[in-house]
Amino acid sequence: MENTHNITPKKISDFAYTIEKTGSMNVPVKIIASEKLMDKMLQDNCITQGIHVATLPGIKGWSVMMPDAHQGYGFSIGGVAAIDCEHGCISPGGIGFDINCGVRLLASNLKKEDVQQKIDPLLNALFRLIPPGVGAKSLYRLTDKELEDVLRNGATWAVKANIGLQEDLECCEESGTMPEADPTKVSQKAKSRGRGQLGTLGAGNHFLEIQYVEEIFDQDIAKTFGITEVGQVVIMIHTGSRGLGHQVCSDYLRKMEEAFPDIIASLPEKDLIYAPAKSPLAKEYYGAMCAAANFAWTNRHVIGHQVRKAFKSVFPESNLQTIYDVAHNIAKKEEHVADGKPFTAWVHRKGATRAFGPKRKEIPERYRNVGQPIFIPGSMGTASYVLVGTEKAMQESFGSTAHGAGRMMSRVQANKNWSGEEIKADLAKEHIIVKAKSWRGISEEAPLAYKDVDEVVKVSHDAGIGSLVAKLKPMGVVKG
Repeated sequence: MENTHNITPKKISDFAYTIEKTGSMNVPVKIIASEKLMDKMLQDNCITQGIHVATLPGIKGWSVMMPDAHQGYGFSIGGVAAIDCEHGCISPGGIGFDINCGVRLLASNLKKEDVQQKIDPLLNALFRLIPPGVGAKSLYRLTDKELEDVLRNGATWAVKANIGLQEDLECCEESGTMPEADPTKVSQKAKSRGRGQLGTLGAGNHFLEIQYVEEIFDQDIAKTFGITEVGQVVIMIHTGSRGLGHQVCSDYLRKMEEAFPDIIASLPEKDLIYAPAKSPLAKEYYGAMCAAANFAWTNRHVIGHQVRKAFKSVFPESNLQTIYDVAHNIAKKEEHVADGKPFTAWVHRKGATRAFGPKRKEIPERYRNVGQPIFIPGSMGTASYVLVGTEKAMQESFGSTAHGAGRMMSRVQANKNWSGEEIKADLAKEHIIVKAKSWRGISEEAPLAYKDVDEVVKVSHDAGIGSLVAKLKPMGVVKG
């Protein structure tokens, strides 16, 4: 994509840039970035996508870009837009193909030195119980009724089926269920793709990582989250709605393109196709998207249950508690303020994590006084971080922050630059053991194919849209 606007963002602070409203833009663009990250953004022209998002009907405040923003489909990945639910629209390109791709973090009662000694059998157990990779088949066989129940009720279905714990639901965004879900709006093709994938990890940048706490920045908030000491072992799960979510997105992109040719003709980029808020298709898509989100939460919930089994098989004394589960490809109805006026928005977060500050009713009661937990994973072999949501994020970014390091090199190029064998060997020298379904799954996700997660997190913290709590380092990685 070319930067057809040829606009240089204006620096307004050490960690923020803006592009003023011009032409068909309804709002300005706000970019939360350092100079170093801005240079990366200018290289892939994702800023042009931020400008295009600003033209959508009903968008309020700003088209916001997170520190990890890079070029995506329609919206940039790392793009946020709060769009009026009554007079705006909903856009699948602002949510993404992997609906409710997200991160779940579990805290254990184990120490780094204990787990390091048994990392190989532990990874083998995880690999066996949580199938990774393209075409991975679930160990759970769902009937038609069970699949409908998953789509309608999310992770609540799993707890009723004695999979996982009630406490897992209490420490999950939306308690693991979007109540607006409508399984009847999910196609049979999407259902058939998802039926055999519950409890599977998938491929691409999805992973399951055994980590340890390297540093704690805020002792009190860390303790509230269940992070108690340096050297504590935690487990990070990163995956989404698998083929089901991808098919839902594909289905509705096609439906919207067929239903609204006049809208496509008016758009600066056809991938921004949307359904007007009051159209039946907007309601249908939102119902299907919520159902796919429920599938994703159930998927991570089931994986969490399988992680407990794997740990018990190697460490019978292990006890794993869910810290939280966050979505980062989703649209939600939320109450926000823009230009001094409250409004109900479909907040599109594509490659962005919700970062609600203290007191918001959407936060689990146990965390409500401190703010929502945020997880920002790094690239394979680098650090990941725990942050907490802030009141400033509510004002600056509609309660949003970064979702990861942010890709800066295509998978094709990464495969040309590195082999899976050399990456695995290099990581082993750093005492990070990788177990993957394919060599390509490793080379595509080479650490240097991503931006510097330390810089992304520093900007999130210094800009006030997420406050640092803890730094995590990997010991073992399962990938597709």
